[in-house]
Amino acid sequence: MLGVAISLALAAGAQAQNTAPVNGMSTSEKDQAEVRTLLAQLQALKTGYADQVRRLRDLDAQVQALESRLAGRTLDNRTLPAPPATSQPQVAQSGGEPGSQPIRNAQGSTGEDARPSRSVEDVLQQEHALFDRKFTIENGLTYARYDRKQLTLNGFLALDAIFLGNIAVENVESDTLTYNFAARYGLSPRWTLNLDVPYLARRTTYQKGGAGGSAAATAEQIVSGSHIGDSTLSVNYRMLPETATRPDTVLTFGITAPTGRHPYGIDWRVLERDNDQFVRFAVPSQQPTGNGMWTANLGLSMVKTLDPAILFGNIGVAHSMARDFSDLDNNPDTMNPGRVQLGNVYSFGGGVAFAFNERTSLSLSFNDRINAKARVQPRGGEWDSVIGSDGHAATFNMGVTYALNQHTTLVSLLGIGLTPDAPDVTLSVKIPYTF
Repeated sequence: MLGVAISLALAAGAQAQNTAPVNGMSTSEKDQAEVRTLLAQLQALKTGYADQVRRLRDLDAQVQALESRLAGRTLDNRTLPAPPATSQPQVAQSGGEPGSQPIRNAQGSTGEDARPSRSVEDVLQQEHALFDRKFTIENGLTYARYDRKQLTLNGFLALDAIFLGNIAVENVESDTLTYNFAARYGLSPRWTLNLDVPYLARRTTYQKGGAGGSAAATAEQIVSGSHIGDSTLSVNYRMLPETATRPDTVLTFGITAPTGRHPYGIDWRVLERDNDQFVRFAVPSQQPTGNGMWTANLGLSMVKTLDPAILFGNIGVAHSMARDFSDLDNNPDTMNPGRVQLGNVYSFGGGVAFAFNERTSLSLSFNDRINAKARVQPRGGEWDSVIGSDGHAATFNMGVTYALNQHTTLVSLLGIGLTPDAPDVTLSVKIPYTF
């Protein structure tokens, strides 16, 4: 189109040179007028061509974003010819002032409809919720290792140097494998509904040495079992969406039902060697998989995207309702009914994630849980605090998220315990599937 217009303009100029003066204008003046007219037409064509190329670029970017979203990967950018230089000022496509730059997301797209990259979306889903995904099913498998040793001294110190009495070493090693089924349903752009149902398989080894006055005497007993855990139903509410100056803020409220096997009233077996009570200690007959309480959970999480980093933090509290049980004693020969009130659990954490590309991200985080002391009230008695029921579990986590395809994501997480009450090591693998 541009070449044809230039050829016509040159032909018209050549014909004008062979014509006689008209209306008193000389040939030179008429040529100059023709040149000015042709230059104006040429400038108009250049401006129209630049607008068309700009529109083609916008359309191409939208097509690439849609194809990337459907295929779960980023396509290579197709190259378009650069628009010719014009004397008019450049204005941002968002309608701003000349020279202003539009805000870009992690994919480099602009505009209000620009979406974050797939890796950023996966991080957001793991930290609190994604409100633009209608339905998500998540299958997770977690392995936790717990090892705790305790030295018991039963005697007294003679002459400030010699211990007279019994020395016993107790060791508890626990391996827990948890399968967790989760379903997330987006009710609206601000609300999501979540359901989490765990199933636990636990194997615990109890060891005791030094019983009966002999440091060499050691007994061991293994107790294993599996059962459904405590299930949680929760809702997420987006209080504040993310902007250039504030993080994405989500409020979570949930109820945990005591669907697991509670630890109260589980009979303990007394083990003896050769029936002479030389080595004697008690172990539970089965493994608990829940705390037996209805629990209300309230949490607040925040996520801020700073390409390529993603900052996140959370804080929460869990309050358990007091509940009556028919037996609080572990002695199989007695029944001791009463009421149990678990202490509040306070949690907080934070971390950073890095989106390496469209599919992959790496996260580093710290989580801490502080348990207050529990209380028990025997029937007809007074409330009494349970010594040793409080705890402090802090962990350091490192995870990798990888998008397998447009619907499926692989999430792996390695946790290292930082306090004695935390598991020594945890390894989790989750696979969310989005419909």
